[in-house]
Amino acid sequence: MNAPGSWNRLPRVTPDATHALTQRHAGLPARLPRPLLAHGNGRSYGDVCLTERGTLLLTRGLDRFIEFDAERGLLRCEAGTTLAEVLALTVPCGWFLPCTPGTRLATVGGAVANDVHGKNHHVAGSFGHHVHALTLARSDGSVLHCRPDDDGWFAATVGGLGLTGLILEVQLALLPIHNPWLHTASWRFGNLDAFWPLSRQAEADWPYTVAWIDCLARGRARGRGLLMAGRHAAPQPRLPQFHERRRRIPFDPPFSLVNGLSLRAFNALYYRQPTHPGGTLGHYVPFFYPLDAIQRWNRIYGRRGFYQYQCVIPPESAEDAIAALLDAVARRGDGSFLAVLKTLGHAPAPGMLSFCRPGTTLALDFPNRGRDTQRLLADLDAIVSAAGGALYPAKDARMPAHLFQSGFPEWEAFSRFIDPDFSSRFWQRVTP
Repeated sequence: MNAPGSWNRLPRVTPDATHALTQRHAGLPARLPRPLLAHGNGRSYGDVCLTERGTLLLTRGLDRFIEFDAERGLLRCEAGTTLAEVLALTVPCGWFLPCTPGTRLATVGGAVANDVHGKNHHVAGSFGHHVHALTLARSDGSVLHCRPDDDGWFAATVGGLGLTGLILEVQLALLPIHNPWLHTASWRFGNLDAFWPLSRQAEADWPYTVAWIDCLARGRARGRGLLMAGRHAAPQPRLPQFHERRRRIPFDPPFSLVNGLSLRAFNALYYRQPTHPGGTLGHYVPFFYPLDAIQRWNRIYGRRGFYQYQCVIPPESAEDAIAALLDAVARRGDGSFLAVLKTLGHAPAPGMLSFCRPGTTLALDFPNRGRDTQRLLADLDAIVSAAGGALYPAKDARMPAHLFQSGFPEWEAFSRFIDPDFSSRFWQRVTP
């Protein structure tokens, strides 16, 4: 049996043991190799969910709904429940996730531990802003009931990378909706200079916004792309039918199918797809989760896996730094299939190690080409560091320790909340 991995298939490490959890009242297992670390559905990237020593606690067996108040939109569930399972229960009752990442296959516990964000951060904040309470099992046998106004355990656990103990259950406040559909709109922009005013206007008008960037475009076309926006649809007299089409990458190609040639062809076609500035009606699944329709899409990068690079740049340096990042990527011709640009809002982060902060976030994927990719990522690190930015731990497999420590200045204060029996390869890599 293969060891549980992360979605980008990097790094590949094997823990001493794995242990599947099925009962939240059973307590943490004794006599298993330490350190411990929770592993949900393997949708984070890099090594925040991995350890090469000790035991991975597999949490997908903790997938029960404990309480659902369909009048007030309050859900209490076990931490191994996926966001897809939550939506299957709540959408027919008129409730939606208040904040969702780009996959619904992540677990609720993973969403809390990484304090994930979505297309609506500028109006709704991150996932942790909507958590009313959570329960945490510690290795000393204690069970902590954490709330936003407690003495620090909540702030340490939200975005705490699974290091404060095992999250057992979460109480989440949901968002009311009329139906599963959204009113959506899209615009094409010719370069990065055109993106900024278009994005600012869209953020003022729409709760959900995100942009795709052609990161191989150079010169006057640098940063060209598409801006998408949406809001939950009003009551409709009649709704269209929706059937999700699912495909699967059936095997591991021996090399990455993402290369300069395929990227240029894809980007040219994607950039010229029809847009809908006047708006149209779309189901929530393709709007929020387009890649979930392609099972095992991570295989397109081949057996060596890929790196995801997601940074956030402060507002005062965002325009120059994002331009410099795109220039660096285009110069090397090692462009990204998934290049996503999004503005984050000003809501204070709920977690000590939360990634979200005011600024602009850029997410890029790169096939693992060994030293060439490492050199590119080091170039990007230098730009992010000079701009006062930070990298997203949930999507990292190689950030240097100094960049983590400068981007997350509360890391030392956070350390006192770490359970002495818990650790991860990520934490061992970025701290002394």
